[in-house]
Amino acid sequence: MLNGPIAGYPMVDIKAKVFDGSMHDVDSSQVAYEVAGSLALKEAAKICKPVLLEPIMKVEVVVPDEYYGTVLGDISSRRGMIDGEEQRGNAKVIRANVPLSTMFGYATDLRSNTQGRGNYTMVFSHYNHAPKSVTEEVIKKRQK
Repeated sequence: MLNGPIAGYPMVDIKAKVFDGSMHDVDSSQVAYEVAGSLALKEAAKICKPVLLEPIMKVEVVVPDEYYGTVLGDISSRRGMIDGEEQRGNAKVIRANVPLSTMFGYATDLRSNTQGRGNYTMVFSHYNHAPKSVTEEVIKKRQK
């Protein structure tokens, strides 16, 4: 469904089973079945409690030891989930999963927090359910 129930975003990963149906020579056509399927999906979407998905990025941040706490706090404030850490010479490597929507402006913040000595890489990891507060904010923005 290209126009889903949450802020009009498409619905993905849907499974449906048709248990019963009939064919009539007069009023059965491909268009009639498509319309019936579309109406059934819209009704089901109202009662199935759909969720908004947000992209989660796998982030690796390399910072000098003295900035470790500041950077860790910044990642946590972005709803990041720390996946692991290790020592690499005089630097700490922090691995985390962070929502993409919170990563805009991160390069500038990291530079500020580490006096230009920290760096990071980011790649797509997966999709996860967006928290209710984020979903409400997205819906509000889409309604404008």
